[in-house]
Amino acid sequence: MADLQVKIGSVDFENPIFVASGTYGYGMEVSELADITGLGAIVTKSITRYPREGNPPPRIVETPSGMLNSIGLANIGVDTYIEKMIPLYEELKTPIIMNIAGSTEDEYCEILELIELISSNIVGYEINISCPNVKAGGMEFGVDCDLTEQLTSRLRKLTDRLLIMKLSPNVTDIAAIGVAAEKGGADALSAINTLVGMSINTTNRKSNIYYGFGGLSGPAIKPVGLACVHQVYQAVDIPLIGMGGIISAVDVLEYVLAGSVAVEVGTANYRDPNVGNNIILELDALLNKNDLGSIHELVGKVELGS
Repeated sequence: MADLQVKIGSVDFENPIFVASGTYGYGMEVSELADITGLGAIVTKSITRYPREGNPPPRIVETPSGMLNSIGLANIGVDTYIEKMIPLYEELKTPIIMNIAGSTEDEYCEILELIELISSNIVGYEINISCPNVKAGGMEFGVDCDLTEQLTSRLRKLTDRLLIMKLSPNVTDIAAIGVAAEKGGADALSAINTLVGMSINTTNRKSNIYYGFGGLSGPAIKPVGLACVHQVYQAVDIPLIGMGGIISAVDVLEYVLAGSVAVEVGTANYRDPNVGNNIILELDALLNKNDLGSIHELVGKVELGS
């Protein structure tokens, strides 16, 4: 068996295969369809301060080698999450990383503070900074270095748990945003969130997504994800969690070579909720086949040029 264990911040994970926010519910719903105990970690869907119904349908559409979604952060809100979901985690050995979303810095902080007030086995937080900051005229936190650093710094002061800032690819310089999050005190970065996309029905001339634009995910975005991860890897000293189009162990190794210590599997979960476990087995076999004792040997080892 190859050594698949990874350490991010102060947290040890059995393997580097996590499931991405928004693709595995709150962590427990998929347990009847797949073995969730073998995963490296489960990242929950985004939790906001108050419940959200999300956007009206249609809000998901398949695209060539991908999927567009405009769910609108539909979720039960942090109070119900604390009441109904946190207790279910007590018997779960798989690490839970809670994804948090907000429209102001205060909202992000209030959500985190409420979780910190209770006893739970959540190992850390992934912060969705692709949300529009209403106090900054709708600008996303994750497209502005100052906003990113300021939010990260405030959250850092509220918790000793793992703090992961999730980076958006819809920026001019993703490495600069990563550096800002690192300066703010992030333990790690996850990259990338979805790309902005659109799909149109040429028969009725209507958008296939109610609000027109959605987040593109799936294999179509893997080259963008790899490029972003490597750009950020060259600029920061904290661990990276790569994501975007991962469906196989070979995809995982590409992200590791680009600079990731772990990955999040997302869209592929909709086709097969057990895909993460299959990838873990494939990854172990692939490392053994290439006489690699540990996945750490490959982090950031891509060679550029011929």
